[in-house]
This record gives sequence, C-alpha cells and structure tokens, in this order.
Amino acid sequence: MSDSKRLTAADFPREVLTLFDQYVHGGIDRRGFIDGTARLVGGAAAATSMLAALSPDFAHAQKVAPDDGRIATRWAEIPSPAGYGTIRAYVAEPRGSAAKKRPIVLVVHENRGLNPHIQDIARRLATDGFLAVAPDALTPLGGYPGDEDKARTLFGQLDQAKTREDMVAAALWAQAQKEGNGKLGAVGFCYGGGVVNMLATRMPTLRAGVPFYGAAAPLDQVDKIKAELLLHFAGNDARFNAAWPDYEKALKAAHIRYHAYTYPDTEHGFNNDTTPRYDAQAAALAWGRTVALFRKALG
Repeated sequence: MSDSKRLTAADFPREVLTLFDQYVHGGIDRRGFIDGTARLVGGAAAATSMLAALSPDFAHAQKVAPDDGRIATRWAEIPSPAGYGTIRAYVAEPRGSAAKKRPIVLVVHENRGLNPHIQDIARRLATDGFLAVAPDALTPLGGYPGDEDKARTLFGQLDQAKTREDMVAAALWAQAQKEGNGKLGAVGFCYGGGVVNMLATRMPTLRAGVPFYGAAAPLDQVDKIKAELLLHFAGNDARFNAAWPDYEKALKAAHIRYHAYTYPDTEHGFNNDTTPRYDAQAAALAWGRTVALFRKALG
C-alpha cells in the first residue's frame, strides 16, 4: 500500500481513538475495546476491523533493513542487577573504521517490549552514526513475544522497580562499550519516554534525554538532572500532557536545560510510523530535532 492510501488518525472517530489509547496503555483489554467500539460503529465486525487497522504494521513501516550494508547489528546480554540474570538488548552501529568512537544512544521501547519497530529505530540511529542499544524489559518474562496483545499483558506483570534498575544497568553498559565514545544519550517512547525522564534523575553522566510523550520524572528528583532534555508532546494527549505544567515548573526551578514542543492535532504515538496515529510531518520535525540534539551533545 502506498503512503497516500494509508489510513490516518483522521479516518477514525475521536471516541475510538480514545478507546484505543486506553487499550494500548492497559486501561481496557481487547474485549473492552471491541465492545466499546462496537457501540460506536455499529457492531463487533466493524470494531474488530478498526482494531486491526489501528494495530502496528511493522513490515510496511520498516525504514532500515536488518541486513542493511551501512550498519552492523548484534544481540547482547546485559547483567541484571535485579536478579534476572541478564537483560537482552539489540545493538546497532555504523560500519566503518573500528578506530572511530561512536556517540551512544539508549533506545527505550513502549509498553510492549522490544518489538520490530524499536529495533528499526535503533537501526535508523546507526545510519546516522550512533551506537544504538535497545534493551528489552520483557526479557525476564521471555522477551517480546511477537504479538502485541501478549506483550501488553506480559508488561503488566513486570516488577517496575526492578525494571528501572535494569534500564539503568543497560544505560551504563551502553556507555561503557569500547566502540562508543563514552558520551550517552537516551530516547524513549511512551513508557520509554518515562524511563528517559527517570534515567535523567539517576545518571549524572547522561548528556541528552529525549522523551516522546512520556511520564514526567519524579518532581522531587528533578534537581538531580544534568542532561539537556528535549521533550516531545502530542497535541491530543490530555492524559500525559496534564503532568507537563508541574514538570516544567520543576525544571525551571532547578535551572535544567530543556526544550519542549507540542505538535498540534497529533495523537499519542505520532512518531510511530507503524500505525494510523503516525503523523509524518510532526514525526519528521521531532526526529530531526532529536538527532540534532544528539549530534550536539554527544559529539
């Protein structure tokens, strides 16, 4: 299907998008989405069709193939301080002179684990010259299961306190890689955006953090942030945007370097080009700003 024929958020009733957001974030299950949508669109068959249309199409959206000659990819096992043994991570880096040290970016997934889209994000960063490390928080439960519904269910079973420690460990591991230059940035999406905000309070060596529509950092920890932050918000994302005024107030009070952008008329997940919530114009602008910050801050 060509991009001109792809469905967009405008093709769906606002109420359906709201239900889908609840479904994505675990507020309702698949049956809850189908039942709620069926009442809006005239039946379960139409609701099921809408769910399929809103669900990720990884193959269509892939921008950098795993065997792209510009990059090299591998899997790594990172020691887990949470007692899980190891956390699996996908690593992508540019091919070229081994003597050239690469700036490092940790890539943190949404609340479904390390799915093909996030692997593709890591490869995109590699084509831009970065050493990208994408850990899978679902490793203790067998890793990303290859099914978004199952992944969401598994995600709710994680001990988030332990998962946060694993994300810190993954960031430290990435920063220590010999192929890297020791300068670390982090980007994350939704759940991963919240992880980036958290990492900024935990890692004084983090130079740049880019949360896409993520939960704010604990406000009583904001004064520990040393990184420069670039925060992206969707215009139609009241649940996440509601926390921003207090977060911004705390950032200002602590004199943290930050830039924040809200992209009008966009949906939560607007950077994710696997679903109709994707907004190509906003995503291109946000991603360009993201790469520019990493280049400036990480060398």
